[in-house]
Amino acid sequence: MPSLFGDVITSFLNVARATDPEAVDADVVISGVPFDLACSGRTGTRMGPNAIRQATANLIWEGKRWPWDFALEERLKVVDAGNLDYAYGEPQSLVDNLESHAGRWLSAGKKMLTLGGDHYISLPLLRAHAREHGPLALIHFDAHTDTYEQGTRFDHGTIFHHALKEGLVVPEHSLQIGIRTSYDRHNHPYEVLDADWVNDHGPKAVLERIRARVGHHPAYVSLDIDGLDPAFAPGTGTPVCGGMSTDLLLKVIRGLVGMELVGMDVVEVNPAYDHADITSLAAATLGLEFLYVLAAGKHI
Repeated sequence: MPSLFGDVITSFLNVARATDPEAVDADVVISGVPFDLACSGRTGTRMGPNAIRQATANLIWEGKRWPWDFALEERLKVVDAGNLDYAYGEPQSLVDNLESHAGRWLSAGKKMLTLGGDHYISLPLLRAHAREHGPLALIHFDAHTDTYEQGTRFDHGTIFHHALKEGLVVPEHSLQIGIRTSYDRHNHPYEVLDADWVNDHGPKAVLERIRARVGHHPAYVSLDIDGLDPAFAPGTGTPVCGGMSTDLLLKVIRGLVGMELVGMDVVEVNPAYDHADITSLAAATLGLEFLYVLAAGKHI
């Protein structure tokens, strides 16, 4: 096990690296997607995957992570596939390669935790997951709905509009949580739990709404780190004040045990705008919590 100081973390939690889905006995694969050509705010999220991995140096020493009563490796086999290769500067190359990459791992029976990159990466990931599992319930944490119809072909603000049009998600089983920017409230396809409601009612109420909405439908979790308030995640391209705390969001993620979760992405970490790796640590911790949720769900 690496020490907290001096050693370089080359994979998430220093788990084994793997590139061939058929040759590895694993439950979950972690992939990095260093892409930020679809962002409308500050660039730099291409540095997110490696920053998140490095932040796991602060988590790896725990063994049994609080408040769980088991060590992750006792119940879940995790590998890291490294960062996705694509022709930088050519977004279509990213789309094609990510859909193919995800399809290979999913068809081999693995679940995915994907580290972004800007939020556009969720669209090719949803295509691959929907091909494997059918149309999905979406559990989406964000400051923005990302359902805007205007925009360019590759735009991180339009992904859930296109996902709906392509039949990748089932809106009546989907929620967007932590929203605190404008959207068409009268013609919006997804249930919205806005940031004020979430912060006023707390994680228990949020989980009740999630479970009632999603039910037993296969669900994909998409976590834009700007769903957190900038006090907890300053390193992101489009920060919006008034968001959730890390504590609240961890409790919500932790409460998803037993649901049919098929995958998760953690996106929009922009380490250049963070003075102390706060955002990368939050993203790494939330991703690790998701892995514990999957591990706990194996024993229900």
